[in-house]
Amino acid sequence: MSKSFRIGQIVPSSNTTMETEIPAMFRAREAIRPERFTFHSSRMRMHKVTKEELEAMNREGLRCAAELADARVDVMSTACLVAIMAMGPGYHRETETQLAEIARANQCFAPVMTSAGALIDGLKMLKARRISLMAPYMRPLTDLVVKYIESEGIEVIDSISFEIPDNLEVGKRDPLQLINDVRTLNTDGADVVVASACVQMPSLPAIERIQDMLGIRTVSSAVCTVRRMLDHLELEPVVPGAGALLAGTAA
Repeated sequence: MSKSFRIGQIVPSSNTTMETEIPAMFRAREAIRPERFTFHSSRMRMHKVTKEELEAMNREGLRCAAELADARVDVMSTACLVAIMAMGPGYHRETETQLAEIARANQCFAPVMTSAGALIDGLKMLKARRISLMAPYMRPLTDLVVKYIESEGIEVIDSISFEIPDNLEVGKRDPLQLINDVRTLNTDGADVVVASACVQMPSLPAIERIQDMLGIRTVSSAVCTVRRMLDHLELEPVVPGAGALLAGTAA
């Protein structure tokens, strides 16, 4: 009999991608491994990707952690990278501690993580020193993401901002468009390309195509989130079609 795991996500109310790409990766894994997964979300209000709305949304995260704790999920993660990174370097560690305290107070002892921390961890697993990235944010927010990543000791060679303020519109973007977008990104000397530094901007169908085209390992925030979830669940980090980080080896 296969073991089943409950995946818990704290999701912005306008996010439509984390509840599609994350399950898609786990379903792909189910096709080659015996474990099974169910998915459970709690939502924080957010419409426009501005620093003010992100700050207000972050305050709702503690309520969401308590709600997911009631479901006794096996791993819990936030699903908004920029909301964490916009608050300043290292903030994902503070958030993870706060959310874990709420979960523990509600009798849930699952690992607690953030998509922001997962991206940093994923890049470090790949021993990335220099990266290039694409993001849907307005340029000032992308600059905060770049600053955050660089504070973790990883140089960002180049970044593209698509400047889409409406979070619903971000989720409607064709992921295969990234294959053309990446041609304008400076990747000379890059160890890793981040095809989507946003968990709302769809990218999964483009990950391996960009990786094969450039000959550079390619990830996304969602891919890194799944990798960290599998690590926390002590499961082999293998997902077909999701790039180097989920190919079953760390690097």
